[in-house]
Amino acid sequence: MSMTPYLQVENLTKSFGDLILFQDISFGIAEGQRIGLIAKNGTGKTTLLNILGGKEGYDEGRIVFRRDLRVGYLEQSPNYPEDLTVLEACFYHGNSTVELIKEYERCMETPGNPGLEDLLGRMEHEKAWDYERRAKQILSQLKIRDFGQKIKHLSGGQLKRVALANVLITEPDLLILDEPTNHLDLDMTEWLEEYLNRGTLSLLMVTHDRYFLDRVCSEIIEIDNKQVYSYKGNYSYYLEKRQERIEATNAEIARANNLYRTELEWMRRMPQARGHKARYREEAFYELEKVAKQRTYDSNVKLDVKASYIGSKIFEADHLYKSFGDLKILNDFSYIFARYEKMGIVGNNGTGKSTFIKILMGLEKPDSGTLDIGETVRFGYYSQDGLQFNEQMKVIDVITDIAEVIELGNGKRLTASQFLQHFLFTPETQHSYVYKLSGGERRRLYLCTVLMKNPNFLVLDEPTNDLDIVTLQVLEEYLQSFKGCVIVVSHDRYFMDKVVDHLLVFKGQGDIRDFPGNYSDYRDWKLAKAEHDKEEAKPKEEKTQRVRLNDKRRMTFKEKKEFEQLEKDIAALEAEKTQIEEALCSGTLSVDELTEKSKRLPALNDELDEKTMRWLELSEIEG
Repeated sequence: MSMTPYLQVENLTKSFGDLILFQDISFGIAEGQRIGLIAKNGTGKTTLLNILGGKEGYDEGRIVFRRDLRVGYLEQSPNYPEDLTVLEACFYHGNSTVELIKEYERCMETPGNPGLEDLLGRMEHEKAWDYERRAKQILSQLKIRDFGQKIKHLSGGQLKRVALANVLITEPDLLILDEPTNHLDLDMTEWLEEYLNRGTLSLLMVTHDRYFLDRVCSEIIEIDNKQVYSYKGNYSYYLEKRQERIEATNAEIARANNLYRTELEWMRRMPQARGHKARYREEAFYELEKVAKQRTYDSNVKLDVKASYIGSKIFEADHLYKSFGDLKILNDFSYIFARYEKMGIVGNNGTGKSTFIKILMGLEKPDSGTLDIGETVRFGYYSQDGLQFNEQMKVIDVITDIAEVIELGNGKRLTASQFLQHFLFTPETQHSYVYKLSGGERRRLYLCTVLMKNPNFLVLDEPTNDLDIVTLQVLEEYLQSFKGCVIVVSHDRYFMDKVVDHLLVFKGQGDIRDFPGNYSDYRDWKLAKAEHDKEEAKPKEEKTQRVRLNDKRRMTFKEKKEFEQLEKDIAALEAEKTQIEEALCSGTLSVDELTEKSKRLPALNDELDEKTMRWLELSEIEG
C-alpha cells in the first residue's frame, strides 16, 4: 500500500545568530504515520514545530504540504485574550474552518449571496456545519463543561485542554502537538491516548511522556548533533537502536583517530608542491579530521552523589487538617516518613498535591495538627515556579555560586563544570549567558541548582513537565542511586515507575490513600477494581437489604423516590440509545432522520452520564 505523502521537509537549515539548530535535515510524514520527535532541550524541537506550523521562518530548504491538507497545531504554551469565553476561544484561532464559517456568514449577509454554491461545497468538505456541536462535545470530554467561563479564570491545565479541544475540533489530517500531556492529569492523558489511537490521524509530536510515546507513536525521529535520525518503531525500539547507533559512532571515531595520527604525520612531512594524487589524499585528510574530532558519547557515567547524612527521624505528620473554603485538602492526615523512602504523589488536578508539599516545606501553614521535621533534614525543592535567574550571568557562574565542587563520597569529587556536563550542558553552553538558554534548558539548570546544594531530602513538584527525555533519563539514574529521601509529584507514569516505591493517591476532598507499589501497579489495580465493582453492582437489591442493618446513614424518602425514578430513566435512556444506534447502522434512514438521530445521540449520552453519576451518589448512601 503506498502512503499518501502529507508533508515533505527537504534540507532544512535554521540558526539563531551563530547557533545552528539543525543543518540540512530532511524527513517526510505520510498519511497515517505517527511520529514522535525526540531531542535534548535547546536543540530546536519547538522551533522546528513552529516552523512547520508557520509561526517561524527558516534559513534554507523547503517545506511542502499536500494541497488542501488540514493541519492542526497545538503550541506548548497556548495563549488567548483573557476576556474570551471558553467557547469563543474555540473560534478564536483562525483555523481554516473558522475562517470558512466567517466567509459563509459574510456571503449570507451580502445581497445576491455571491459564490454561495462554492461555499456550500467547501462547508460540506470541511464539516463546518456542526463545528459548535463538536466543540462542545470535545470540551465536555476534556472535562470542561462551563462553556461561558472566561479564559482568565482557567488554570494551566484547563487552558491546555481548551487549546487541545481547539485543535481536535477541526479534525485535521495532520496533527502537530508540542508537549500535549503537559499539565494534563492522568485521566486526561489516557483519554487523549485513546482519542489519538482511534482515527487514521497523522501525527508529529514532541512529548516527554514515554508511555504515551510508546502507545501512540509508531516512529521516532531524533535530532542529535544537528542531524536527523529516524527509527521505525516505538520508544522502546528507539532506545535499543539508539544505543547501537552510539556504539557504532564511537567505534568509527576510535578508528578515525588511529588513522588520523598516521595521516597527520604524512601531512607534516609532505612537501608543499603536492601532485594531483596527493591533493586527493589531502582532501580525504580534512574529512577524516572532522570524524576524528567528533565528541564521543559517554552515556555510562554513573553519578553517585553522596547526600549529606540523614538521621532516622525524617518527618512526622500528626492529625493535619487543611482546607480552602469548602475544598478539603488534608483531613486528619498522619504519616511517619522513613529513611531512604521514595514516595510518589498522584491525583487529579486540584486535589491539593502542591499544597501538601508546600505545608511540608513550611511555605504554608496547616489549619491544625503538627508537622515535626528531623533536624538533619536538608530539603532540595524543585517547584513548578522554578527559579528566577539573573539573565546576564554565565551558566557556569550560576552553579559555582552555590558550590565549586560536589562530593561523590569515596574521596572523589566533581567540579561544577563536570556536574553540569553530566546534566548535558556542553562546555560551550556553560560559558554562554543564561538569556540564551531555551525554556527547557533553564529548567535543567534550575534542577542542577537544586541538586548542587547536596540535599538529603528531594521534593520534586512536576519535574517532568519541562524536562526532555534525555534529561529525565539522567535524573532517573540519579534518583535511583540517591542516598536520601525523595517525594515526587508527577503525572509521568514512566518516571514514577522508575523512581518511586509507593504512592500517595490524592482522591480529592482530603481522601488520601497509601498504595504500595509504583504507578503501573496502581493502574492495573484500578482497572481490576473497576471491573470487580461492575460485577458487584449487578445483584443490587439483595445487597442493599443486607447492608442496611448496620449502616450509618439511610436515604430519605425523597432520595429513595429519586433513586427509583433514576433507575427507570436510565433503563429508558439505554433502550433509546440502543434503538438509535441500531437505526443508524440499518442503512434505511433518510438524510433528515439521520441528522436528527445523530444530533440526539450526544445529548442522550450526556443525560445518561449525568443520571448515572447521580444514581451512583445515591447508591453509595445505601451502602
